[in-house]
Amino acid sequence: ISICRDLPNIEVITFSVNGISDLEPLHQCQNLSELYLRKNNITSLDELFYLKTLPRLRVLWLAENPCCGPDPHRYRMTVLRNLPSLQKLDNQAVTEEELSQALVDGVEITAPPARRNVENGWSESTASSAAGSTTEPESELLTCSLEETNKTQEELDMKRVPRDKYSSFSPQETDCSCKKRNNVLNAILLLMKELDAEGLEIIQQTVARRLQAFQKKELQEE
Repeated sequence: ISICRDLPNIEVITFSVNGISDLEPLHQCQNLSELYLRKNNITSLDELFYLKTLPRLRVLWLAENPCCGPDPHRYRMTVLRNLPSLQKLDNQAVTEEELSQALVDGVEITAPPARRNVENGWSESTASSAAGSTTEPESELLTCSLEETNKTQEELDMKRVPRDKYSSFSPQETDCSCKKRNNVLNAILLLMKELDAEGLEIIQQTVARRLQAFQKKELQEE
């Protein structure tokens, strides 16, 4: 995420499922309008301090982070109190009633988090959540990988990936190769939004050649 310090004009960022815990690198991204941070390691809502300076931020997806805690209402109200310009939070539209209620139920964040010892009332929930994630059975990893790719495409308003495209993965591939493939795919999908027609045509031609090479290889193996 530190690369964002060198991308002040970036408008859409998808960093879901990346182990991110620090949002400080985002505070200079003044053109940022959509930020997807689902399933990271953000432990404190104090990290919102770095997003309060972003005037164009309208969409934030922060769900499934430890900072969401056991109280969904408190979490949502606190986010909206500090980021009242949001139009959508966690894929749910923000209403005027919620913004008004956030002034009452939300907690205002006035300082950045303390890095050495972050005070967080939901730390126990964080620990139990982290412990649970380490015991995920291998049989669920493929489903998780496919769901993450589809979630990223949903975030970017793109077509979902058919499950049969992943059906050939072996259990050995699932834990390493599949995750790597999934990350590469997510990055490509995001970068494609930045291309013009000429760039997309180059991508299309390159993909067509790659597909032909794979098909030729499969025929030879048969």
